[in-house]
Order: sequence, then C-alpha cells, then structure tokens
Amino acid sequence: MSAFTAPPTPPYAEADARTRAAKLVSDLLSPGYLVIALLLVVGWSSTGGPAGLGWGLLAAVFCGFVPLGIIHAGVRRGALTDKHVRVRRQRLAPLSAGLVSVLAGLTLLAVLGAPGDVSAVVIAMLAGLACVLAATFRWQVSVHSAVLTGTVTVLLLCYGRRMLFLAALVVVVGWARLVLRAHTVAQLVCGAALGGVTALLFEVVR
Repeated sequence: MSAFTAPPTPPYAEADARTRAAKLVSDLLSPGYLVIALLLVVGWSSTGGPAGLGWGLLAAVFCGFVPLGIIHAGVRRGALTDKHVRVRRQRLAPLSAGLVSVLAGLTLLAVLGAPGDVSAVVIAMLAGLACVLAATFRWQVSVHSAVLTGTVTVLLLCYGRRMLFLAALVVVVGWARLVLRAHTVAQLVCGAALGGVTALLFEVVR
C-alpha cells in the first residue's frame, strides 16, 4: 500500500511565482471543471444546437456538479484536507459517492433517450472513475492527469487531429502537479494511461 501523501501547498498570497502558476493550472484544469466542459461541448455537437447543450448540462449535473459539491462539502466539514483531496485515504468516500452519482446520471440519460454521444462520454467517465477508485485502495494515481487525458482523447475522437494541440495540456498539468509535489511521475503517467484507455470506450459505445 502506498504511503505517499502530497504536502500542503501555500495559499496564492504566500506562494512564489512558480508555485502560483502551478496552482492556477491545477485549479483551472481541475477534473470537475473538465468533466463539465467536455459534456457541454459533446452535448452541443451531438445535436448541433441548444437541445444537445441541455443533454450535456443534465449529464454534467451528475458527473460534474454533484461530485464537486460532495468534495466542497467535505472540505467545509473538515473531512477533506483540500478541494483536490491530496490525502489518498480521504479519496475513497468522495470517489465512491461520485461513482453512484455518475451511475444515476447514466441511468436517467438512458431512460430519457439522450443522444448516443452524451451517454457514451458518461460510460467512459464511469469506467475511468471505477478504475481510479479501485486503484485508490492501494495506490494514488493522478485524477488530474486521468481526466485531462480522457478529455483530450474524446475530443480527438469527435473532432479529429485539429484537437491534437490540446495534448500539450497534459504536459502542462503534469508539470504543475510535480511542482506542487502532488504526485510522482509514475502516478501522473499511470493516470494519463488510465484516462486515455478508458476514454476509448466512447468510440466503442457511441
């Protein structure tokens, strides 16, 4: 079992320029925000208009907003150290609750007849979240890396090579997480591999 625990990071006001930049990258490209953005983009493109955006927003409630709410509530209660949940053992409860929320969202999308691409993204997210949860019992993979790589993979599958430039963000996020000592290189690489592989489910089931 991994004994790795990321150290706390200083607040923006007390951090040097390099650390502030890393914190900003980690915050702006945090998993919850990426999930919401991806579902809105795929939702819009699934129908080419506002109706698809509505489907994406519905999926985002269960896959993004609810999990984010669970984490922020945990931070307020003192059950979680921070919004990125740097302590591995603290991740099990929010990840499990998030898994239930995503599964509930997928069920509702199926009942209501959501566009195939929206449901396919949620299936890929469910698989990725389940893998992260399973790994977390023994180790700590980078959720930032997993979700960003999965997001880039889905966008590549949807829009082709014109989205390839987004792959640079995986490197940028990796740099940020290393600067903050939030993860090891192995945890970042494993997270990216996990996110990329599970995102391929999108193409299989869409």
